[in-house]
This record gives sequence, structure tokens and C-alpha cells, in this order.
Amino acid sequence: MLEMHATNPADAIAGLTRDQLAVLTREWLLHGHLQDRVGIPLLYQYGVEREAAQEVAIDEWMAASPIYSVRTQELLGFRGADVETILKNIQVDIGSPPQYMDFRLKVDDAAHGEFWLDHCGALMDVEPMGEEWVHGMCHTIEDPTFDATALATNPHAAVRPLHRPPRTPAGRMPHCHWTVTIDPAHPTPAPHPNQVLVAASRAAAAPVVPVPRVDDPDGMLDYAGPLDPDLRFEDFARETLLAILPEVARQSHLLVRGYLLAVAQRMSPEVASEIGPRVLAGVVPVTATRLARAFDIDGGDAAALARVLLLHPSLQPTGYVDATVEQIDENTVRLAFGPSAIFDEDDDHTWLAGLGGAGDRAVGALARALDPRFVATHVFPRDGEVHAYEITLDPDTEPRLEEPETALARFSGAATFEFR
Repeated sequence: MLEMHATNPADAIAGLTRDQLAVLTREWLLHGHLQDRVGIPLLYQYGVEREAAQEVAIDEWMAASPIYSVRTQELLGFRGADVETILKNIQVDIGSPPQYMDFRLKVDDAAHGEFWLDHCGALMDVEPMGEEWVHGMCHTIEDPTFDATALATNPHAAVRPLHRPPRTPAGRMPHCHWTVTIDPAHPTPAPHPNQVLVAASRAAAAPVVPVPRVDDPDGMLDYAGPLDPDLRFEDFARETLLAILPEVARQSHLLVRGYLLAVAQRMSPEVASEIGPRVLAGVVPVTATRLARAFDIDGGDAAALARVLLLHPSLQPTGYVDATVEQIDENTVRLAFGPSAIFDEDDDHTWLAGLGGAGDRAVGALARALDPRFVATHVFPRDGEVHAYEITLDPDTEPRLEEPETALARFSGAATFEFR
């Protein structure tokens, strides 16, 4: 059982060991990957055709990934303009959680390299749906979004397939294989127009907090050395992992901004306001379940819920989301949000825009992932708070079924994927 006594998520995470931080990093990356497993299918309920839903996904990733890619490179000290930088970037990208998206990487020289996937969890989700769906993900979506991420490193970079699904013959391995080339002859495309809009957000504007330099670190303080194709998060120093985690959480926020911005533009602002809390209700309970399992948090009482909340990426990073978690008694947890940058955005394209309204359903859904008898009530905030909830385990409450969006998220193999 993971013991925690902090009320601030950042303080709780600071109390973890290096190995625990590595586990948490992998879980947070996978959390981000689950967002589209809910967000894109929900579009079909609003009458969106498959091709238009693919365009939303393209807009989302092209708007966000160039921003957080540069932030990660600056944090880990490998900002550059070569292929090695592009391949390192993949290893710490929310779009490629290790093992679930098992990228294998090879640098040929500064201008040439390649990567292939020995396992693609996203393909495993889509392949049973048929070749049209596979083509949509592996061709229509990947072509512009792979390039957008690479172009953040070098304006003349191009990512091109050697082979990719639909797999011929069936079961072909690796799942796909791509080249990465930097050539001055490659024309430099203009950034996606939404990249500028996402970059102007408070989520993107916060400075990158450098890794503290310490004597005798227990791992790598940066990633300035050569590419390690078998990089594990356990290879990083504890201080580095504590710096990586807030950036991973920020990647999630930037992606949801890109997604909701595209929905507002292609459908309507009203649909974006409605669908954001629905995506949250789908994703956060699945992550809560995974965190409880990963950290051996037993039981569904208030103490277990408090521990899971303190580890949850949706309550991070501190400064953008300022949350406190307080166990009131054996059955009740108080979750509160103080004034935070996320509430100061100029729009409602955020995870928490629906709090005090439609977003309250997501808070309840998260708690019920631990026990279906938890009831979340939006309560009057104290001084210095914006929103507050009392989440109570009522033994006399009829257990509620999970939200339909949560059930949708559990269709993805990411929900039950086990890291080795």
C-alpha cells in the first residue's frame, strides 16, 4: 500500500522513490494517449463523419505537439536540429507511451534515421474495425502529424513510410517502419494555424522549469548524451523525473486544448463546451483504476481515493492546476481547486472548464472508479478556493454504473495494458 500524508499533489509526488516516479511517468503518458480514444469516437454521436473526425485529430496533434516537443527538448538538454533530436523526442512524447507504442529507433547520421513499431497499441484498437479505419489512422492522420512533430526540430525534416498498415501480409511485423530525413530541398510547410492559438494559452506560456543540478545524482540529469534505443525512465535521476512529470501533465492539457479548439472551429463552441467534460468523464476514471493497480492502492475507502487523487495527472501541473486533497474522515475526501492559471484561460478549452456544472460528473466518475458507492457533491468553496467537492463513500447508496464515456474508454487496450 502506498502511504501518503500530503494534501498537495506536488508534495505527494515529491515523496515518491525514483522507481515509483518512473512508473508514474509511464502511466501519465498512457493517460494522455487515452484522450483520443474517447474524444474522437464521441464526435460520431454529434453526427460527425469519420473523415471529419480524422481532421479534428490532425488539428489537435499539429497544434499541440510542436509546442510541447520544444519544451521537452529544452528541459532535458537535447535541443538540436538533427535526426537524433527528433528520435529522442519520440521517447518522451505523450503520443508514444513506451511499450504500448513500442518505438524502436536508429540513427544513421545527422540527417538520416528510422523508427519502427514492434507493437502499436493504437493499431490493436483500430485493426479489428477494418481497413478503412486503419488507413485513416496510419495514413490520413499520421502523415501530417508525424511531420509536424519532426518540423518542431528542423524545418526541413520529413517522416516517410517504408511500410505501414493495413498490414500485408496479415500480422506483418514490425507493425510499421518509417524513415526520418533532413534535406534542405524539403519545402518548409507553414505551421498549423491553431499552433499559434495554442501557443498563446497559459498552458503553453509557463516557463520550462530546469532540472536542479545536484551532486552525485542517482541517474541521468538530462538526455544530452547519445540516443539510447532502450531508454527507460528508471535511467533518469529522481530530480529529472520530478521535472519530466509536470511537462507530461502539461502535454495532456495542450492536447485537450488542441482538440477542443478544433471541435469549436469545425462544429461549434457549444459542442466544444459540452464534449470537454464528457471526454474528462471517460478518461480520468480509467487512469484512476490504472494508478490504483500500479501503486498497489487497495480498497475503495477515502484513504485510497485520496492517494489516487494525489497521483492523478489531471490535477497537475502545479501552477497551472492548484488542487488540494484532504481526507476528512474514513469515508470522505475533500477535493478543492484554488485560483489557477487553468481558470484564467480566455476560453473554456480546458479539462476543468466544466467544474461547477457538467464537469462535476467527471469528478464523480473518477471517484466511482475506486468504489461505485462514492458520491461527489460540489460544495461552497472556502476562502482562497474556486471549486470544492466533498466525495463521500455512502454504504447505503445504490452502486452506480460507470458513465458511458468511461465504458467507451475501457474499450481501448490501453485501459488494461500492463507495462513490463
